[in-house]
Amino acid sequence: MIGEFAALGAAISWTVSALLYRKALSETKPVSANIVRLTLTSAVLLAFLVATGMLGVLASPPTNVVVLADVSGIIGLGLGDTLYMISLKMIGVTRAVPVTCTYPLFNLLWVALLAGEPITWSVALGAVVIVLGIWLLSLEGEKDTLDAQKKVLGRGLAVALATALLWSVSIAMMGLAVKETPNLGDAFAINTIRILTIAVSFAISAPIVDRGLGFLKMRRRTVVTLIAGGIVALGLGWFLLSISFIDTLQSRAVPISSATPLFSTLAGILLLHEKVNVKNVMGSIMIVAGVFTIFLV
Repeated sequence: MIGEFAALGAAISWTVSALLYRKALSETKPVSANIVRLTLTSAVLLAFLVATGMLGVLASPPTNVVVLADVSGIIGLGLGDTLYMISLKMIGVTRAVPVTCTYPLFNLLWVALLAGEPITWSVALGAVVIVLGIWLLSLEGEKDTLDAQKKVLGRGLAVALATALLWSVSIAMMGLAVKETPNLGDAFAINTIRILTIAVSFAISAPIVDRGLGFLKMRRRTVVTLIAGGIVALGLGWFLLSISFIDTLQSRAVPISSATPLFSTLAGILLLHEKVNVKNVMGSIMIVAGVFTIFLV
């Protein structure tokens, strides 16, 4: 059960980071935010390795694992997370998070094709129930639906779905990399390598991808918020997901990790004092039911 609980911990971590990202994005552009987040988070992770005398673990993974980690970082953290931040800025946490968290359905296909993992009926059913719950959480009342037609049913929805697809590919490749070297030291190294790769790539291409160099003009408060979100999401969240890949199958871990909308709904109620409707309650219940379906089999 360690793997399943680690995946659930990843979902909670990504809920916290989504709230932090949304706050930071009110003051900066998504591309600028991602450059700062990746660069400074990679620096923090490197400092941690130096302080703990573990810097040598970066040289331990074999070449094929490093390549998988690098490509996973480019696809998921570079392209996917930039689109995620764009969707957060366009349509907000309560809509962007549920739509982007449909990635388990895509991931089930990749793990079957790339990793050859068996997809049982119970795991598939749990994933479908979770995604249906996510869909319910993305719906609002009649008045909000009219407003959403201008935002979600257009670029916002397309960007969020594209994020889910990219994340599913990135997660599948990350899972393959971790399975090649199934120990915690290598898992941390793999996660750090993928973050470093895209951070360096973004730093080099910054004048092109962020023409106004907005990442150099951020307020200190915004930078701190992005660092906090990066450490929680990339450092803790992805490390917990790596642990879950070591202990259990991707086809079990990934659907559980997508329970983020349940926690984002609870955070909205408790922290942001958002209104609760029947769809919110039913969606949350379905997500819990889907998670338990995967847990109990």
